[in-house]
Amino acid sequence: MKFLKQNCISCLSFTLQNMNANKSKHFVCLYSTISHNRVPLELQEICKAVSSSIGGLDDLESSLNGFRGNLTSQIVTQVIDCCKHEAPTRRLLRFFLWSYKRLDFSMKDEDFNHAIRVLAEKKDHTAMQILISDLRKEGRVMEPQTFGLVAEALVKLGREDEALGIFKNLDKFKCPQDCETVTAIITALCAEGHAKKAYGVVLHHKDKLSEVIRPCIYRSLIYGWSMQKNVKRAREVIQEMKRNGIKPDLFCYNTFLRCLCERNVERNPSGLVPESLNVMMEMRSYRIEPNSISYNILLSCLGRVRRVQESCKILELMKKSSCAPDWVSYYLVAKVLYLTGRFGKGNKIVDEMIERRLVPDRKFYYDLIGILCGVERVNFALKLFDQMKRSSSGGYGPVYDLLIPKLCIGGNFEKGKELWDEAMAMGVTVHCSSEVLDPSITKVFEPTRKVEEEEEVRLQDCIKSNVPKTRERVRKTEGKVKKKVASKKRKKKSASK
Repeated sequence: MKFLKQNCISCLSFTLQNMNANKSKHFVCLYSTISHNRVPLELQEICKAVSSSIGGLDDLESSLNGFRGNLTSQIVTQVIDCCKHEAPTRRLLRFFLWSYKRLDFSMKDEDFNHAIRVLAEKKDHTAMQILISDLRKEGRVMEPQTFGLVAEALVKLGREDEALGIFKNLDKFKCPQDCETVTAIITALCAEGHAKKAYGVVLHHKDKLSEVIRPCIYRSLIYGWSMQKNVKRAREVIQEMKRNGIKPDLFCYNTFLRCLCERNVERNPSGLVPESLNVMMEMRSYRIEPNSISYNILLSCLGRVRRVQESCKILELMKKSSCAPDWVSYYLVAKVLYLTGRFGKGNKIVDEMIERRLVPDRKFYYDLIGILCGVERVNFALKLFDQMKRSSSGGYGPVYDLLIPKLCIGGNFEKGKELWDEAMAMGVTVHCSSEVLDPSITKVFEPTRKVEEEEEVRLQDCIKSNVPKTRERVRKTEGKVKKKVASKKRKKKSASK
């Protein structure tokens, strides 16, 4: 969903407002604190009552009834903003309904829309439905931005038909079915893979889509079909773009490439490389150079089906082309090499990445060290951890928590103690217990096969290898027995004569 939104930002103003509403948690907490401090002391009691988890909804309303200050719609909005990240949605709803009863006709349409948007962000379907119903009964206006957030929340909750129902009846909410609302419902549907329903909206409202917005609509449709891994329909959208004089951009082709690769992973792994390279050739014909994301999509899918040689060839192809591999490319190739037991080659790939002075994310080290520990190659994991420390990337705690118990369970208490002391000296918080360093407590796991099992396996191998010889001996024995029986019969006949 985020990926799709980022490519529709320039199309609509409400999308920009959505992004502003979805700031990072740190910013939100800071904003909430500042807003809370600006509220007068008498209103801080309301915020405290709404945010409290003690007592039921009736208790909340009883405490609100004790408020004797001058309540305004602006104060209601301010309290909701202060409490929306702490208070449960039902308490926010009860506070708003209580405020509505008290203010009566002085509550504005903007206040209703603001409350609905907050409930939509928190994805409380019942609370959202109550306010939408009240909005409709009161004959108030639903803003296009509010509809966009409501549609997005309903589709994410699996109620796409309900979102379409509101869209079809927007006139009852005094909200126009214009370019903004049409784009909102299409984007919401495609983000969750409901491309068929979104395409129906496009067909019925073509006249309301401006030329500026059409590329955004096509991107959404390609994304929606790619979520269903429907290569045929995604290709049809690209062809329709070309017929209408709209040039597919890098996002369109990368989305289509992901769709194609995902389909081939399930149905035709051998077609991953040739079909993907054909798409990249088509991209170049439109002067769109494939970027590292394009190749990484292919490398990721090749790794999932363990196509080692093809993964290495694609990495070499990237080095020769104008698109140099990034750390994700090296990570994907090293990962498949480690998973298939090619540890030496995997180490070379990692060394080559470091020589190219590419700075990987912590995920690079976390995942590869985890894989090496999972396949019982702790010595390689330790070398990779040393490289991680040399890069000064930080975040060593999870690696210490993984390696120390792994070493001790494998019987290497000395190395485990060394890592423990190293972590303590660096001031790294280690969550594993220090008891794991005690040989009298930690049970050492030694994966050894019993002698009897080895002999049994060896015996079965011998029997399997000697099956043809055994059959030949049986045939020869049967032939000799048959000859003896036949000669005895002949002797009896001659004796009777």
